[in-house]
Amino acid sequence: VPVLQTNNGPGLAGLMTIAAHLVKQAKKDQLLGSTAEEKAVVQQWLEYRVTRVDGGSSKEDTRIILKDLNVHLEDKVYLAGNIFTLADILMYYGLHHIMVDLTVQEKEKYLNVSRWFSHIQHYPGVRQHLSKVIFMKNRLYTNAH
Repeated sequence: VPVLQTNNGPGLAGLMTIAAHLVKQAKKDQLLGSTAEEKAVVQQWLEYRVTRVDGGSSKEDTRIILKDLNVHLEDKVYLAGNIFTLADILMYYGLHHIMVDLTVQEKEKYLNVSRWFSHIQHYPGVRQHLSKVIFMKNRLYTNAH
């Protein structure tokens, strides 16, 4: 469990608590959502990140996570709809190790996740030290024989 020791008061524990605190400190409250509904959706995805993504370890867990996200992102640009939020940033960091290991075929199977992930990794300041995940622009094979 991550811990942030602050200068004025007790330390903060937990990824979501620390992230929300840093967002407020940076005066970037829009990253937590603007409306009550957006804030709830952001919280939902932050919880999903901690409980499912961080908690999932098997290939089956990974498959379910990617499937869930792929369906959710079918008609959305970002996790909370049409706005970039803390949920996108922290989900990106939580999924990076999974996306790096996917084959081209797996990335194509989860096309909405791949589109979203590629978009987020190019968002200014997000990728930081993480390696860039490559997504093929052209299919190298066909299903026709």
